[in-house]
Amino acid sequence: MSKVILIVTDSMGIGALPDAANYGDAGADTFGHILENKKDMKTPNLIKMGIANIDGVSWKGAAVKDPVGAFGKMAEISKGKDTITGHWEIAGIYTDTPFKTYPDGFPESFIKAFENAIGTEVLGNYPASGTEIIEQLGPEHEATGKPIVYTSADSVFQIAANTDVIPLEKLYEICEEARRLLVGDVACGRVIARPYVIENGKRTRTSDRRDYAVSPPEDTVLDKVKAAGKTVYAVGKISDIFNGKGVTQAVHTDSNMDGVDKTIQALGMDFDGFVFTNLVDFDSKYGHRRDPQGYGQCIEEFDARLPEIMGAMGEDDVLMICADHGNDPVHSGFDHTREYVPLLVYGKKVKAGANLGIRKTFADVGATVADILGAEAPSIGESFKEVIL
Repeated sequence: MSKVILIVTDSMGIGALPDAANYGDAGADTFGHILENKKDMKTPNLIKMGIANIDGVSWKGAAVKDPVGAFGKMAEISKGKDTITGHWEIAGIYTDTPFKTYPDGFPESFIKAFENAIGTEVLGNYPASGTEIIEQLGPEHEATGKPIVYTSADSVFQIAANTDVIPLEKLYEICEEARRLLVGDVACGRVIARPYVIENGKRTRTSDRRDYAVSPPEDTVLDKVKAAGKTVYAVGKISDIFNGKGVTQAVHTDSNMDGVDKTIQALGMDFDGFVFTNLVDFDSKYGHRRDPQGYGQCIEEFDARLPEIMGAMGEDDVLMICADHGNDPVHSGFDHTREYVPLLVYGKKVKAGANLGIRKTFADVGATVADILGAEAPSIGESFKEVIL
């Protein structure tokens, strides 16, 4: 049984793309700026895999002579820098028109229609940090029962609620109603449920987040692998991002470490196919909150688990690690940054030290996954199978 394991370290960019200035992201460098702010950060396993050997990274002094993996970096050709665009490109879809964003909040006409549909008024409706808006509007929400809605630089309609005020299943129903309405002129990439609780007097978001995304407009590598009769095992929010399309099995995760645990569990299962994991804590807990120290610690925690992942791999298994965009924690604002992403590949049969260079598109990953698993290639992307095996 052979598997390709793809772990997306959500938002772990490695330097601004040539067009970053068009997105307000000139000079962004998520990993590099974390290293500058957390000088004692220890990532021995990522270093051994070759992350510091990647062409053009800002921390070349840490490069090793004999990396145990293949290494490179990837540019994004799609328009945008959001989660769906990045993941869809990884899986073989080029997005020419960015998902619509709402820097001034959603139109009043939509809000009225949404309020009528759910039977209550809402609070907020402006771009905000999720942790900040629940502190700002939480007391009023808890007193009135009105859900909190907000957005960001991404194409998202987020609904926050204290689960003691709006039970979790009711919150999900409200999000499903929003998903039904957010089409046409008010199209939106994702509706996100953002439940929270009060613990020790502090409002804390729970791990019961749920994303309601639009479906991919065409088949991705997930569909191709499924059509080849193999398993597509989605870990974390992957199934949400693809709206279940092409997924054969999916598991929810509570944290990055839970995501690693469930990825390792999948490696022990008896199937051929694709294990596709998203580790969202990098982005949601540290990138958006502009916390380089916390982000650095999160990277260290992931790095420390890499030997376990590698040890669980079979003889023919291939591990790939990449990201879907950047989220530089020292950059202005609270949103994603337009960056190159790392590409690290490891396996017992992978050519150690192979330099994959600068890939023109994230889609090269999906093309390679399909090539290794004997599935039809997605519509874009160039396989690097012959370089690594």
